[in-house]
Amino acid sequence: QRHLESSGGGSAQAGGSLTLSCAPNPYMYKNTYCMAWFRQAPGKEREGVASIYTGNDISYYADSVKGRFTISQDRRNNKVILQMNSLEVDDTATYYCASALTDCPHISGPSRWSQGVEVTVSS
Repeated sequence: QRHLESSGGGSAQAGGSLTLSCAPNPYMYKNTYCMAWFRQAPGKEREGVASIYTGNDISYYADSVKGRFTISQDRRNNKVILQMNSLEVDDTATYYCASALTDCPHISGPSRWSQGVEVTVSS
């Protein structure tokens, strides 16, 4: 069983919205203090998008998505959600859920990854 399962994504027009969902393994979710979303666009390096401390919901965002993306926890269903609004063409990428970051505020140093989900934004 994969430790992290991501879902959602798809295609949207610029200005639209999409939602990504990450389902961590329940044991791992209980024992990780930071969850995050990363993305990798074609020809570019993987970058941190948003992170959240699982204990107190404090979250951090890359400058490129601040004010447009929201990371949150659905504790009832043991999921971490990335709500993406006001999408831009530059948001097109493969998105990955990640856990156990060594540096939550700077969205870096994850130890586990989900499979990628595709997000395509057209103009």
